[in-house]
Amino acid sequence: MNLEEKLKSLNFELPETSKPGGSYNSINIRGKIAYVAIQFPIYNGAFLFKGRLGKDLTTEDGYKAMQLSALNVIAQVHEKVGFEKVEGLNHFDAYYQAEPGWDEGPKIVNGASDLFINVLGEKGQHSRSIFGVHVLPRDFSAGLTATFTLY
Repeated sequence: MNLEEKLKSLNFELPETSKPGGSYNSINIRGKIAYVAIQFPIYNGAFLFKGRLGKDLTTEDGYKAMQLSALNVIAQVHEKVGFEKVEGLNHFDAYYQAEPGWDEGPKIVNGASDLFINVLGEKGQHSRSIFGVHVLPRDFSAGLTATFTLY
């Protein structure tokens, strides 16, 4: 089953890839490592899941925001590298903005972890780091960066 068929079987569709918001590349390849710049919950140009978790958004919203951010990582790699060249996902860093006292970061970041594993199977196994931050660009609630090893 190819990537698009797998996504469709899980009721997902690849979004259009977003363009960098600054002077950088969406993906930078050094040797056998592909570094994916931060991806946010954007779907075909629409900025979604904006605000603070625990105030403007629920934990369930945060899960979906991370899931969509991960889908954007997959879209970038699919378009710019091709998954036939990917050995596997190494690690991702997840960022979220929340109200003081809100402490469900691991639950929302599972949105990304679950998507990577469900879509990529063995290639989606990974380590991760979670960072609660004061502000993300454009008031996004979540974002993530990732590294992949290439064949």
